[in-house]
Amino acid sequence: MKTIVLGPPGTGKTHTLLEQVETYLKNTDPNKIGYFAFTKKASNEARERAMKKFNYSEDDLPYFRTLHSLAFKRLGWDKTKVMQKRHYEDLGKKIKIPIDYNDWDEEETGLFTTKSDYLRIIHLAKLRNIKLDQQFDLKEHNQKLEYDKLVIIANELEIYKKEYGLKDYNDMILEFTKSENAVPKFDVVFIDEAQDLSLMQWNMTRSIWKKTKDSFIAGDDDQAIFRWAGADVDSFITQKGKILELKESVRVPKVIHEFANKIINRIKNRLPKNWNPKAHKGHLSRYWNFEDIDMNNKHWLVLTRTRYQLNALEEILKEKGLYFENRFKKSYEKYIQEAALNWEHLRKGQPLSYKDIINISQYISSMNWNKDKLKALSKEAFYGIDQLTKGYGLNTKKTWHECFDNAGSKRITYIRKMRANGEKLNKEARIKLSTIHSVKGGEEDNVILSLHQGRKVQKGIRLSVDKQDEEHRVWYVGITRARNNLYKLKAKKKIKEYQL
Repeated sequence: MKTIVLGPPGTGKTHTLLEQVETYLKNTDPNKIGYFAFTKKASNEARERAMKKFNYSEDDLPYFRTLHSLAFKRLGWDKTKVMQKRHYEDLGKKIKIPIDYNDWDEEETGLFTTKSDYLRIIHLAKLRNIKLDQQFDLKEHNQKLEYDKLVIIANELEIYKKEYGLKDYNDMILEFTKSENAVPKFDVVFIDEAQDLSLMQWNMTRSIWKKTKDSFIAGDDDQAIFRWAGADVDSFITQKGKILELKESVRVPKVIHEFANKIINRIKNRLPKNWNPKAHKGHLSRYWNFEDIDMNNKHWLVLTRTRYQLNALEEILKEKGLYFENRFKKSYEKYIQEAALNWEHLRKGQPLSYKDIINISQYISSMNWNKDKLKALSKEAFYGIDQLTKGYGLNTKKTWHECFDNAGSKRITYIRKMRANGEKLNKEARIKLSTIHSVKGGEEDNVILSLHQGRKVQKGIRLSVDKQDEEHRVWYVGITRARNNLYKLKAKKKIKEYQL
């Protein structure tokens, strides 16, 4: 029997699936249970909960994984035979057309990422099972492209793979679906975040559940925000089976629930849902300037429509001396702060390990430290500041912000401001910056949602009703990340703002 689990925001969709997993594990061989998620993060969470509950090892649960991982395992592929970044770069050199390829981000998003719209069109055409010219004519690309060049790259890519005996991730899914022997036979299978599956992945999951006694297909079409990456929400909407609708949200408060429903009801092609908010009323407010929001304490999630919009917000937070983390950037301040604390300990007479000393040395220039003498340090020994000045090239005993001349004056100023504000730099940043797409599944007590769409986004959504619907879903997802307070940050120009 097939069960469709509809899980609006905060209603415990994954928790419900894992409860079902626990029920089946009582009487079912773990080898006969398949749990497949869009990302490694989600599949690992399911496996870890089952391991903890029933004292299983990772080997006991071989089919808690992503769909790509399942196909790879069952087909018996060798990683050396899968197209990697270096292969795409090599292909680009051979045909004298640069081809950027990042990778599949199976860990967090489950998405194929590339800066090359040529490669993206080739990829999407396969995912959607349409011809290259059809995908090209959808005009979903941002760059100015030549169709003839697209055809050349697509043909050369296939020739390259054949010549070197290579396959890509799409080939993996297609071969799995066609192979009767590759598809395992389960007693029960769980598909999480099904609204994000591409048509190709839907075909794969159908090949799995056709050989399965029971199946649970879980998702929420209202949170389907990856159509641009090939997701086929219509396949989720048209699924037939027993409906298990989750109705009680433990995340979304009343005023935000009401606000979110006004947005999502703009979409006509969706599954109707009747879900309830938590008892807490919540708070909704709007601001014209980011700097006017008091973020001096508590935890915050700041969301924008696109990555570049985060840059200006970063500068304001730095100026205020507030501790934040941008999902797309490495935070060097945390490491400088760790080195600064160790330097302060060193100045007070505490010996430090070889590792800590080497870490500190990278922030002090050769003017204040002869780094060649560090080669004589023993990796097992501890050293005090007097030892370092006498025999290992250190020429300063000043405070960290005076002698860390390789750390950058802006970073030093920012760290000193954060310290003065009492920010706990040895812990996780209490302010998180992200795009709406990258935070899907996340939540926070206080959410700031920038309403600025940007010219490219607005241009894209004019192309079709489907794109307009997806845009409504994007903002619905952003709104429903808030557990208590939602702050709407107005765009500088109303014309570039999503109209709530």
